[in-house]
Amino acid sequence: MTNRDDRKAGSGLEGPPTKADTASTRRRFLARGLLGGAGALMVTGCDKLADTAWFARVLDQAGPATESAQRALTPTDALAREYSPAEISPVFRPNGSTDPQDDAYLALADADFADWRLAVRGLVETPLSLSLADLRQMPARTQITRHDCVEGWSCIGKWKGVPLQAVLRRAGVKASARFVVFRCLDTLGDAPYYESCRLIDAFHPQTILAYDLNDQPLPIANGAPLRVRLERKLGYKQAKYLSAIELVDGYAGIAGGKGGYWEDRGYDWFGGI
Repeated sequence: MTNRDDRKAGSGLEGPPTKADTASTRRRFLARGLLGGAGALMVTGCDKLADTAWFARVLDQAGPATESAQRALTPTDALAREYSPAEISPVFRPNGSTDPQDDAYLALADADFADWRLAVRGLVETPLSLSLADLRQMPARTQITRHDCVEGWSCIGKWKGVPLQAVLRRAGVKASARFVVFRCLDTLGDAPYYESCRLIDAFHPQTILAYDLNDQPLPIANGAPLRVRLERKLGYKQAKYLSAIELVDGYAGIAGGKGGYWEDRGYDWFGGI
């Protein structure tokens, strides 16, 4: 089992600055019931289900209860399982966008991402613009983890990247910030892809901005030049083709107001596993 930073432990990258939400016994009981129903439907990954009004209502009800239940039963800093090199999947299956055709992305890819920058903005003390070289010079973490897709398949890959908390600490998170929004360079269907998570998940020790997969630079199909790894979340939360990280106090005014591309179309925002 692997669980290591490329620097020594005790590097100063500490846990999240906020405490976990508390859940009541009543909400935990409700979550168990909803997990058996809506959760089972979610693993089908069926777009037709996501388009139905009744399914969206079920997910709206199940999401908050699922989050409360998981946070009540699992420590906020609990680690996702890490695997041995021998367990790495022969091919890490790409999904969703695999070859973005957006003009801005194509221009960056043609230049091997030399001109690409990651913006860190919003409710921060010091907005940042980081190149791939800048990120590679920061302390890195390597982890071998399993990717679980909402469609029901999984695969194991070796990721290397900078802990998101290191980037956020460099920018300085303002006290009013509550969520991290990930802006992406790919358009899926009719809108740019985006995702979000709570600050407490952004500061999780296994949440990284990954630039390598299986000891090679991240392939385009898997999200080059940079993707987020939220290892205790389902695959649709692992935003690819990152262009910006935005600290906000809420996401109701962004796109469809549900906190992510698929969430705007009916999927559970929490997306925990």
